[in-house]
Formats: sequence, structure tokens, C-alpha cells
Amino acid sequence: MRMKPIAFLSILACLLVISTPLSAHHGYAAYDMQITRSIKATITNFFIMNPHSQMTADVKDSDGNIEHWVIEGGVPPKMVHVSGWERDSLKPGDEVTIYYHPVKGKANAGLFIRLVFPDGRVLPPSRGGENQGQ
Repeated sequence: MRMKPIAFLSILACLLVISTPLSAHHGYAAYDMQITRSIKATITNFFIMNPHSQMTADVKDSDGNIEHWVIEGGVPPKMVHVSGWERDSLKPGDEVTIYYHPVKGKANAGLFIRLVFPDGRVLPPSRGGENQGQ
């Protein structure tokens, strides 16, 4: 039995409509990917979880007030198996410099690029000159 072109196109359209939301959460439209910034921060929490890892940190503003920040990271399998992260890579109280793409708008949030510890360690570690942000 041959499928009629109208039926085939209808099924194809339904599949496309269903699959679009499945890939939507992987977009970076909320972030300004053309800008890289850095903050000196004290880690308050670090979670390797699905669908993306997340760190929260406290940052002192220019007046000495504490701002609470949220930085979204990578997907857990890539972070752990490719980039060398572990659940205890960051601990509350760690002081670090975080490089990130800022969220569009005024929220204290960003998309993680890398971080540097005071002793010079970098996460994720550089892989042969890869661009790790500025």
C-alpha cells in the first residue's frame, strides 16, 4: 500500500512540530554570545545535574554589597568525561574568577566559559590552545 502525498506530508509536519520543543532548551538565545566578561566570586553551590550544570556564587559590587549570581554550565556527560569536572571540583567558599557570556537583560546570570582559581588552576583545563574565553 502506497501512502498518499497528503498523508505523508501531514505525518512529517506533525513530527516536526513535536520535535521542535525537544531541542529548544539547548539554545543560547538568552545569552550575549559576542561578549565575554569575568567576575571574582565566592562559590555558594555547584550542581552537576541534567539538563545543565549550575553554579551559584556571591559577588561584591563596587559598593561592597553582595550580589547573588547564577552561572549555567555544560551538560553533565561532557563536563565529567571530556572536561574533567567532578562533583567536588567546586566547593562552597571557593574563591574563583568566572569567565562567562552575560545574560541579556539585567539579571546576575551568565553562561559559563571557564574559571580560574587563585593558584592558577583552570577549569575546564585547556586542551592544546583551545579558545577558553578572555
